[in-house]
Amino acid sequence: MKLARIEYQGEVCEATVTCSGYLIESPAPLAGTTAGEDEVRLLPPAAPGKILGVGWNFREHIREMVDRSPGVEVDEERLKELPHPLLFLKPASSLIGHNDEIVYPFDATRVEYEGELAVVISRDTRRVTPEEAKRAVLGWTCANDVTERHQQGLDKQWWRAKGYDTFAAAGPFLETEYPGEDAWLRTRVNGEVRQEAQLSDMIRDPFEIIAIVSQAMTLNRGDMIMLGTPSGVGELHSGDVVEVEIDGVGYLRNPVTLEKQ
Repeated sequence: MKLARIEYQGEVCEATVTCSGYLIESPAPLAGTTAGEDEVRLLPPAAPGKILGVGWNFREHIREMVDRSPGVEVDEERLKELPHPLLFLKPASSLIGHNDEIVYPFDATRVEYEGELAVVISRDTRRVTPEEAKRAVLGWTCANDVTERHQQGLDKQWWRAKGYDTFAAAGPFLETEYPGEDAWLRTRVNGEVRQEAQLSDMIRDPFEIIAIVSQAMTLNRGDMIMLGTPSGVGELHSGDVVEVEIDGVGYLRNPVTLEKQ
């Protein structure tokens, strides 16, 4: 089942996606109404209080980022080890939805895409096990953890590189069924495939990540976790169109525009 957030007749609504449009579930005065695609504005599929990201959750992405570091060589034995989880926060103000514009900041020098699977939490969740985490999932969506790479290298914290307005794209809907480890994730820029990997390539699966995060903080309904990107990250430029597609989940599309000074 696919769930959507839409704006309809000036109201923000939660709806189920149907073959004829959107069946509105809330707010109560509109419940039961079916709205056509041409009658609504599609919003990001969740309204998170916080967005978390997971760094280095695909081994080949670790390899490519180490290869970018001058004078640093890949340690093949260390690459086989289970790395410490690298977690960070993105502000809720950075969130945009399907077909919304990613704005390339005028003070940025290298903005990159990171296609990812994201999970949205269904209820308050604290100190759960990976098995318990399976019962705390509202749904799954396509995501793009947009990053300013030079600033990421300069700053000790990633608040700026990951936190610009429009740097957390997600959508178009929430799929309530887990896509499974055999599902493929693909990122395209202007129609060309740049990233391609199976979810089975993740070092830590989504439920382990939820469990890890929940040991430190309470996850609330609507909170979103972006679960890491595979190798193949690269630059975006004004005029590009970036797409993230995940089998069984959906297809996220965002054009890129340059911020006006």
